[in-house]
Amino acid sequence: MTKNAFILNFLKVYNIAWKLALPFLKKNQRLDAGFAYRTGWAHHTSADLWIQAASAGEAWLAVSIIKQLCTVPQIKILVTATTAQGMEILESGLEPMIRKRRSDICIQWFPFDAPFIIENTIKAVAPRVMVLLETEIWPALFFFLKQNKSKIMIINARMSEKSFARYSKTKFLWDHLGPDLVMAVSDRDRQRYETIFTRSRTMTMSNIKFDCIETDTPGSEKAESAAGLCRSSLPLTILASIRQQEESQVLEILKLILKEFPDQAVAIFPRHMHRIESWKKRLKSENMKFQMRSDSKFPLSQPCIILWDRFGELKTAYASADAVFVGGSLKPLGGQNFLEPVISGTVTITGPYYDDFAWVGRKIFSENIVLKKNTWHEVARTILYALKNPEDKKKLKHSAIEYIVSRQGGTSSACTEILKGLKLI
Repeated sequence: MTKNAFILNFLKVYNIAWKLALPFLKKNQRLDAGFAYRTGWAHHTSADLWIQAASAGEAWLAVSIIKQLCTVPQIKILVTATTAQGMEILESGLEPMIRKRRSDICIQWFPFDAPFIIENTIKAVAPRVMVLLETEIWPALFFFLKQNKSKIMIINARMSEKSFARYSKTKFLWDHLGPDLVMAVSDRDRQRYETIFTRSRTMTMSNIKFDCIETDTPGSEKAESAAGLCRSSLPLTILASIRQQEESQVLEILKLILKEFPDQAVAIFPRHMHRIESWKKRLKSENMKFQMRSDSKFPLSQPCIILWDRFGELKTAYASADAVFVGGSLKPLGGQNFLEPVISGTVTITGPYYDDFAWVGRKIFSENIVLKKNTWHEVARTILYALKNPEDKKKLKHSAIEYIVSRQGGTSSACTEILKGLKLI
């Protein structure tokens, strides 16, 4: 592979392209924080295992893997991230382990895939095993890892239809640069990776994201205190994580559920705080009286609309709700986390768009643990039904937790393969 003329010529052109691009990338404010680290290699030291976690979601997966690997002594781990948010999660999640293991775990920025940077970085790190999470495919990285005789693994692997179409066009390149192992989170993802990497070993695994879900959250002290948001005689509906693009539809939901079931409290949680002013204007234009969460006194005893203007309280508030609609799902925006409210035992409804949470699986809908509806009108009707026919919260909570727990174990599977790659088992 390393003597393949096409690959060598490709890397020469690829290197030139990176050298031309780097001065422009340096001007990008988003890249400014880690730019010096991403273009250098002198700060790196050797490691047995290198785990790359691009951003926030992947960083949580990396933390889960490293927590389990910490039970095995004498593994030196380098973990990298591409974004500032990813770095923050790694630092906060791994800080207790770093204190215990001191220099065994190192957190750094992931280098740009420029061949001259990657070659020197891999010479400095010389990992025995490289783990990439979800969809991390870099030609220079793969080439120089293979030169170093490192084992390359893509874990918790997924590949969207869009990514599959893009990588299919360059399949001739990946035939030579494929990883040693791909552990995919579904048969569909495994088949896509098999098509791109024809020489790689592939298998399926449980999604590590299920291991990262705190199924005991509703029993926590915070959640118990949240149960007092309303008096027991006053139902609460939460319209959660509402995105700008769906605000007009959610307003229609609000109007309909209040028209047919006026004796309730409705809490509106915009996904972004800067949309509070827009919501004030919308509600005023409809002559709908509302109060700000910051001005509210709990427990609520009278029907009202609350516009939630405090950050970080949504997850806690779920335990008080009788019905929750999770936004980001009436328009193709990826969806938002519908597991958090249903774990509280609350009737949970999402719209038709939930691509970012497709990993949860369709069975959660076919078993009516979470309710998926196609239009705002169907969402409103489902909320009304839930208010008029209250669910057994304990039963729903049990079903949700059982669903999640039955799908856990991905971290253990991944760690087993990593330890095999390190020749420790």
